[in-house]
Order: sequence, then C-alpha cells, then structure tokens
Amino acid sequence: MTEFLCQTRGLQITFPHRFGDFTAVHGFDMEVKRGEIVGLIGESGAGKSTIGNAIMGLLSHPGRISGGSVTLDGEELTSLPAPAMAHLRGRRIGMIFQDPMTSLNPLMTIGAQLSESISLLQGIPLAQARGMAAERLDAVGIPEAAARMAQYPHEFSGGMRQRVVIALAMAGDPDLLIADEPTTALDVSVQKQVLDLIRSLCRERDLGVILVTHDMGVIAETTDRVYVMRYGKLVETGPTGQVINAPEADYTRDLIAAIPSIEHREERFRNPAKKTGEIDDWLLEGHRGGGASAYVTAENLTKDFATKKTTFWGKSGSFRAVDVPQIDVQRGEVLGLVGESGSGKSTLGRILTGLIPPSAGSVRFGDHGPLAKIRSNAAKKALRRDVQVVFQDPYSSLNGRMRVDQILAEPILFHGLASRADTPRLVAALLERVGLPNDAGRKFPHQFSGGQRQRICIARALSLRPRFLLCDEPTSALDVSIQADMLALLMELRRSLGLTMLFVSHDLAVVRQVSDRVAVMQRGRIVECRDAEALFDTPENDYTRMLLETAPSATRGKSLQST
Repeated sequence: MTEFLCQTRGLQITFPHRFGDFTAVHGFDMEVKRGEIVGLIGESGAGKSTIGNAIMGLLSHPGRISGGSVTLDGEELTSLPAPAMAHLRGRRIGMIFQDPMTSLNPLMTIGAQLSESISLLQGIPLAQARGMAAERLDAVGIPEAAARMAQYPHEFSGGMRQRVVIALAMAGDPDLLIADEPTTALDVSVQKQVLDLIRSLCRERDLGVILVTHDMGVIAETTDRVYVMRYGKLVETGPTGQVINAPEADYTRDLIAAIPSIEHREERFRNPAKKTGEIDDWLLEGHRGGGASAYVTAENLTKDFATKKTTFWGKSGSFRAVDVPQIDVQRGEVLGLVGESGSGKSTLGRILTGLIPPSAGSVRFGDHGPLAKIRSNAAKKALRRDVQVVFQDPYSSLNGRMRVDQILAEPILFHGLASRADTPRLVAALLERVGLPNDAGRKFPHQFSGGQRQRICIARALSLRPRFLLCDEPTSALDVSIQADMLALLMELRRSLGLTMLFVSHDLAVVRQVSDRVAVMQRGRIVECRDAEALFDTPENDYTRMLLETAPSATRGKSLQST
C-alpha cells in the first residue's frame, strides 16, 4: 500500500468547443489518505464536481484529462482502458451523487436495485445478494429494512433516499468514496444524519472520502483537510481548522465572511445600504397607506391529502399535512417558517398565498378580505398582483423558450400595468433594480448562472408591484457568496418597497438574518412562534432546540477543529 490512497498531480481537464478549448481545471494537486475526509469547496463553476467525475472516469463528452495524473493506490488511472476503468468503478471507487431521485431507477424497487448492484460488483448469486442488501439498508439506518426492500424510491423521504444512494455507493466495498453535494437539499436534522453516516463509514471501513460541497458549515464540522478552489485553480489547502480559523487567501476569507451566522444577527443583512431607482416610484404606485396591521391572517387551517388504498377493495385514507389553529403575517414584516422536510412549510405557504385551498379553515387578506369570498375574475387578478412567489428552483421557474425581457413583460401586459410602448423601459429598469446588466433582457434563461436566474425570478415577481412575497427556499441551491447577495437584495427591496414576506427555509442561519418573527413547524403543526432573536437565543420547544443544535455552523466548526 502507498501512503496516499488517491493522488492527483498537475491535473488538467479540458472541454473542446467550436471557439477553442476551455480548461476547467488547471494543474490541480490533491492527496487523500485512508480513513480521512477531504473537502473540496468553492463556488459553482470552480471545477469541484469535474475533478470527482475525472477520478471516476465519468467526464461528460467531449471533456478529457489533458494533462497530469490520477492515481489510486499508486496505479495510474488516466491511461487505463475503458473496460479496466469500468471494473474499478463501484468496486474500488464509489460515488454519491447530489440528487438521489436521479440516481435511483423509479421503475425498480429499492431491494431490486441494491441486490443487482451487490450481485454484479461482488460476483455473487442474486439470492445471496438480496440478503446482503437488507443488511446494507439496515447498516445505513433504514428502519424495517427487510420490509422496505419492496418499496419504490418515491415512497422514501429525501433523507432516506440519500441513505439508499450511500448503500448503493458502498455495494462493492470501495476504498474511495466521492460524495458530490450529498446534503444540499436536505434539512438540518437529515443532513446531520447523512454526514454522521459518512463519518462512521469512513472510520469503520478505513475509507478515503472526498466531500464536494459549497457549504462551509458542512466542511467545518465534517472534514479533516480542505482544498479551496476558484476558476479551476487551487487557491488554498491545509487542515480544516487552520483554513477556517486563519485563512491565508483573500478568496477564502471572502467565502467565510459571506456565511450567515446562526449565533447572532449581522447588520449587513438586516440593514443593507438602501438603494433606489427610477423604477421604485412605479413599483410603489397604489401602495401608499395600508389596511389592517396584519396583511394575512389564517384560522383553524387544515390540509388533508388522500393516501392510496392498502388493498384493491379497501378505502383510501388521508394524511393531514397542515393543522394550524392560527397564524398571521404582519404588514411590513418578514415571518420565517422553518422545519424539517415534510413538516408542511411549503404547503402552509401555498395555502396562505391562495395557490392551494385548505381542507378547512379561513384565510383573510387585509387588503382583499376573506379568500373564500374572492370569486370574481377582477378580484382574483387583484389578489394575484398583490401576492407573488419566488420559488426554490430558478432553473425550472423560468420558461426556457422565452427571452428574459419577454418573461418580465408578459405579466405587466397581462394585468394592464403599463402600455406596450412603456413596457420595454420598465423591464430594463427592473433588471437594473435587481443588479443585472443592460443586455440581460435579450438573453435566454440558460445563459445565466443560478444566482442571476434567481434575480430574474425576483424581478418577475416585482413586475406586478406586489405587497406580499412568499420566498420558498429561494437560496438553498446557491453558493454562500451568491446567497449573501440575494439576501441583501431581498432585504433592501423590503425596506425600499415596504414588502411583507413569508420566508420558508430549512437554513436556520439564513432565517435568523432576515426574519422579524419565526414559526417552527413539526408534522404540520406550529410548535413555536416568537420574535426571531428570542427564539434563537432561548428556544422554548424541544424540537426547536434540536433543530438549532443539529444545524451545521462554520463558527461552531472553528471551535471543534481547534480542540
């Protein structure tokens, strides 16, 4: 055995295209020992996932390794023929992908997928592999593993699907495990479970682990050493405690400074420098003076969803996703809504904005009256103008066949908020207001980064001059620096335009920075709703305390790494 399980030396990765070669990774050096977790961190486009794919031999065509070397236990991988590399994949090197739904076959049961992988990778009969599959599911913490072998991926929660993906990655008992953003879309408690599982597998099996992520809190609490990347180049490396506590590179310091703190509020988010534009007067038209102090009030809300029949002749059951006796959002405030996946956060948000009807209970808007009495098309259009949504995924929120100026102009023209002659000027001003360049309107959504697309989504929501915004996980998929920009933009717009917001998120640090009050949901119920500072400093509910204790924190990671 060599000292290092995996090494890259001068690794260069190139993607040829018609305008010339694009070098995604420039001369990258990395070392991974057995029994250690190495972190790869950087913003989107830094080359982190590209390196993981190169080690696995899974570079997207026409990408290629154009220089340097990759070794596993001293064996050069870059010169291996495809059949030999395919034999290593799964047996010596395992990979956990970011989205477990795209990693699993929706037409096969969990047991069948895992049994097939074990049988293929370990060369054993399928019947024997089935017994091992149940043991592997149990080992990664799937309750009642033997019974759940017969279930399909859609019948598992996000965290449980990620555990299944980890079991699949470990099916061939690999020496090296590459985890590519394994916790990005998971809530804090499930994220902790997945990271604890990766750590325990690393120690128990003497695995080498490469953890690819943009979450500095995850890096701080999980890894032994860290490599910081930018534009395909290595910026800084060292023991995690050293890099987190005393970063040498300006870029690393900027990354750490951009992380919102869960321990205290930061002035840069709460009171960003106020900016104005000519568009503000147009956006504020009709917003002078308000009605009741509460913009939206709900009482005795429930939402039930039908469940499938257990037998052909049986009756369908129901699942209560929301059971909230009372909740309100005061005019001009930001109400944070937190909880684990499946707690009912997004469902409650959609009920409060009129996107889905409740099974029982009432929703009342201060400017429009009871939701149930809004019947006419004119009244519905008026509500839609005042209540807008910024969704989680900026990629699927925009029509890829329309230019950005068309996307923003459509709602303005549909609601008659400006003449066709004035609309192009308003669209250009809206784009400038959210920090996008002048030529952005002539481009299509695929030509923008994730953060820029989210700015387009915010501009589209603003185009109707709303008073109330539902922000449903608007920053969960963004890098920390882009996330910081987005939060500052939302808070600055809130101050300039007097917006009322319901901010749904599982990122507790983000919620602390932007919220005036916070409501905590568990299994469809609100277990605690208080002033944000009081809730974070002195939580009263056990569930709230559990969420705060399990949330990853770069600040907390500093103290852990320094001990």
